[in-house]
Amino acid sequence: MTERTLHPDTLALHGGYRSDPATGAVAVPIYQTTSYQFRDTDHAENLFALKELGNIYTRIMNPTDDVLEKRLTALEGGAAGLALSSGQAASTFSILNLCEAGDNFVSSTDIYGGTWNLFANTLKSLGIECRFVDPEDPEAFARATDDKTRCYYAETLPNPKLHIFPIAEVASIGRKLGVPLIMDNTAAPLLCRPFDHGAAIVVYSTTKFIGGHGTSIGGMLIDGGNFDWEAQSERFRLLNSPDPSYHGAVWTEAAKPLGPIAYILRARVILLRDFGSCMSPLNAFQFIQGVESLPVRMVRHCENAARVADFLASHDTVETVIYPGLQSGEVRKRADTYLSNGYGALVGFEVKGGRDAGKAFIDNLELLYHVANIGDARSLAIHPASTTHSQLSEADQLATGTTPGYVRLSIGLEHIDDIIADLQQALEKVS
Repeated sequence: MTERTLHPDTLALHGGYRSDPATGAVAVPIYQTTSYQFRDTDHAENLFALKELGNIYTRIMNPTDDVLEKRLTALEGGAAGLALSSGQAASTFSILNLCEAGDNFVSSTDIYGGTWNLFANTLKSLGIECRFVDPEDPEAFARATDDKTRCYYAETLPNPKLHIFPIAEVASIGRKLGVPLIMDNTAAPLLCRPFDHGAAIVVYSTTKFIGGHGTSIGGMLIDGGNFDWEAQSERFRLLNSPDPSYHGAVWTEAAKPLGPIAYILRARVILLRDFGSCMSPLNAFQFIQGVESLPVRMVRHCENAARVADFLASHDTVETVIYPGLQSGEVRKRADTYLSNGYGALVGFEVKGGRDAGKAFIDNLELLYHVANIGDARSLAIHPASTTHSQLSEADQLATGTTPGYVRLSIGLEHIDDIIADLQQALEKVS
C-alpha cells in the first residue's frame, strides 16, 4: 500500500503499520519491555554504531512507539518522528537539538504560558537566549536574526490568543536567512500541515487532540526532511561537527544512508538517550487509538466550537470573542489560508467585569470541566490569568493574549445544546 496516495482519514487507521510481523495482530501490540535480545555481538555492535537500525532499549525506541511515530509522520507528510514523554519535552528537544550556550532563537509572543516560561527563564539559565517578537509583523523575525540564531518557533493556533500564525511568510523569511521554522501544531492536527507551508519541524503535545480522551501525557517531534542543514554548516554546528558523545559522528553524514533525517536522528540518539524523556509503550498505544478516530473527532470539535462562538458573540455578558472563524481582516485571511475543514476547537472570550467575572464564570460551570488541558473529548474551560499564565508578568500576559477577564474554552464532543445550556447558565450568574 502506497501511503502517499492515501487520504488523511485512511492514514489515521493504516499509516506506518499493517499487522504485527510476529503474530499477524491487526491492532498494534503493546511492547511492554525494557530491552531486546541481540542476535549476536556483531548485531549489537552494528546497532550501537548506527550501521543498522533496530531496537536496543526502550528509552531510545520501542516497536509500539515506532508505529505512532510513523503514523503521525505520514499524516504530516514528514520524513521521521520521535515520540517523547510530553509536549513540553518535545518543545524543549526541538530547541536543544539546534542550540547550545551562547546561541539564540526567535519565538512568537503568542504561545502557551508554560512554553513562554521554558524559553524566557529555563533555557536562559542554560545560556540560550529567546528573542520574542510579535507575529503580526513577520519581518520582526528577520530583524531579530543574527549569526547566532538557530531557529524560529511558533504555534499554528496559539494558546490562548488564537490568532493564526503566518507560517508561510515566516518560513520564507527563515529559509532566505538559513533559519528553520519549528511549528507547534498541537491545536490544529489534520486542520493544518505546516510542512506544506514551509515549516521544517513540527511539534505536538499528543496529550491533546491526538490522544483525545485525557488519559495520557506525551509529545512528538516530526522532521520534515525538507531543510538543508549542510548548506548552513556554520549555523548548525551540532548537526555538522563531530559529536564527541557518539564516536565523533557527524549527523548530516550519518543520516545519509537513512534519508533526510539528521535532525531527528540526533534528537533520538543524543537527547533522548541522555535526558531519557521517552514515551511509554502503553501511552503510545493509547495515542494510536486516538489517532484512529482523530478525523471524525476533529469535525465534531470544529462544528461545536463554531456554534459556541456564535452563541457567545450574541451574549450581552461577553465583551469580545476570539475564534478564527469569527475574526476579520488579516487574522481571518490567515485562518482561511492555513486551516482546512474547520477553525479548531478552541474559543476564547472576554467576560464583562474583568478578572472577578472571568473567575466567577468558571466557578459556575456545571458540565464543562475546569482543568489545565485542551483537546479532550469533554468540553473544558480555564481562566489563564489565574492558572497557566499566572506566573508571567502583566506585560507578558498581555503579549500572549491573556487579559484579566479572558476565558479559554476547549469544546468537546457533547451535544451542542447541552454545551450551550451550561455556558448560558454560568453567564447568567455572572451578569
